[in-house]
Amino acid sequence: MLKRIRQLFAALFFTGITLLLLDVSGRLHHYLSWMPKVQLLPALLAVNIAVVAAIIVLTLLLGRIYCSVICPLGVMQDLFARLGRRAKRNRYSYSKAMWGLRIVVLVVFTVLTVAGITGIAALIAPYSTYGRIATHLFQPIWTGANNLLAMGAEAVDSYAVSEAEWVFYGWIPICVTSLTLIIIGILAWRGGRTWCNTICPVGTVLGATARFSLLKVHFDEEKCITCGKCSRNCKSSCIDFKNHTVDGSRCVTCGNCISICPKDALSYGIAKKTSNSSENNSGKPTDQSKRQFLVGTALLAGAAMAQEEKKVDGGLAFIEDKVAPNRQTPITPPGSLSARNMAQHCTSCQLCVSECPNKVLRPSTSLDKFMQPTMSYENGYCRPECTRCSQVCPAGAIRPITPQEKSSLQIGHAVWVKKNCIPLTDGVSCGNCARHCPTGAITMILSNPSDENSLRIPMVNTAICIGCGACENLCPARPLSAIYVEGHEVHREI
Repeated sequence: MLKRIRQLFAALFFTGITLLLLDVSGRLHHYLSWMPKVQLLPALLAVNIAVVAAIIVLTLLLGRIYCSVICPLGVMQDLFARLGRRAKRNRYSYSKAMWGLRIVVLVVFTVLTVAGITGIAALIAPYSTYGRIATHLFQPIWTGANNLLAMGAEAVDSYAVSEAEWVFYGWIPICVTSLTLIIIGILAWRGGRTWCNTICPVGTVLGATARFSLLKVHFDEEKCITCGKCSRNCKSSCIDFKNHTVDGSRCVTCGNCISICPKDALSYGIAKKTSNSSENNSGKPTDQSKRQFLVGTALLAGAAMAQEEKKVDGGLAFIEDKVAPNRQTPITPPGSLSARNMAQHCTSCQLCVSECPNKVLRPSTSLDKFMQPTMSYENGYCRPECTRCSQVCPAGAIRPITPQEKSSLQIGHAVWVKKNCIPLTDGVSCGNCARHCPTGAITMILSNPSDENSLRIPMVNTAICIGCGACENLCPARPLSAIYVEGHEVHREI
């Protein structure tokens, strides 16, 4: 029963988070955006004390149930492990906890996070890792299937399914994400929860906490016949059947051992006090190290240029793709407050990138902000009425804002590039940038003030420009726009 209940809740969380990351309708965030916010690292960075406290209490009561139910990367590893178990049954064995490696990884992760280099640290964060996998590897397949379904529906005069756009964010995010998936997949297929119990910083922190949990898996030595089935089917490699101990710091309360035991010698309940506890046999950590892990929990609070397929104008001529300008200062989304706040709080989970309806957000390839979202306007612009990224961000990197607040937030300012402007290069009137500026920050003035018949060129009032990118996106100049947006390190209200 324990195993079935766990599997049910794990399926609900995994399916919900996956659908949210793959959502092409733009509606699921109204119902499912709370799921990323109950992930431990985003909650820590957002200083969501209620969620952090709830996870700690849950772990102290039930053990590491978070890792096998709430964490999507943990559930994905279970799926890989299940495939491996079908290939070879009874393939696991007990091994001692690698506390040395776990401590080193946790310390490095904590230092990078506190230093604000969360783009690199997030490469091993569990929820963020799964977010990148779903966004860069699963979403293209999901969008392709949706578009095929839309084509089929249109063929029978049905418009129940609408076509969705997918943007190629570059090879770097895809290659890094693919490598991560391969490593985690192989480790899970061969060794079950190897990643969780050696690399994952969240697993280490919760593992240290779970040592004191009220309910644990424990042996009834009188019933045990030392057949070893429990140990050979434990994907956490934490059951020492010879000494009748279970390492509570690595056990994820999956229930496999209980269901496989032929004599019902294993049960889940209040742990019995024994002299040879699993903690003493597995890694022999001291009480001081336990405190260090809990301190590490508090310290945790302290990652391409877009391309799209060639479009054809009336079937006669190719329209050249826009190229992103070389911005001196990257643009961060409205609500992120500043580049520093984004760098310190963003976990690179790609949820905002996946949810952006205008395809403005994309993962950065800069080393210090690797895979964190940055803005560029080749595919669209940041519409003043859209605040979806601020609604779904679970880590506080993009704070919730209203459309009214967004309309007065200056995230950058437009810069005119004389050599690219069509009135000057082609000798034809334009004015696209001024017509579409939502704040009226662009005015068309005479290119030659002494000649009333001269063509008009744009002049930018940087005091009221909000940096939405409408001018840059809608500028007909190719490949570089004649007007582009420079970001601001700190956003300000106008």
